[in-house]
Amino acid sequence: MRYRVIIERDEDGIYVGKVPDLPGCASEGKTRKELLKNIKEAIEAYIEALEGNGSPIPIETVQVSV
Repeated sequence: MRYRVIIERDEDGIYVGKVPDLPGCASEGKTRKELLKNIKEAIEAYIEALEGNGSPIPIETVQVSV
């Protein structure tokens, strides 16, 4: 599955990533590369927790402009 990640930099220059389709799923890194590694791990852990609880796995959503 693929999930959209919103990446921002905080006031200290740290990259912060949030996954809108997975509420509360976020991570950070000193570099963009580190952030992408960390957010991937966070997404995997989030999905494993949902599976462990028997909760449904959110599907990818997309934005369409009209």
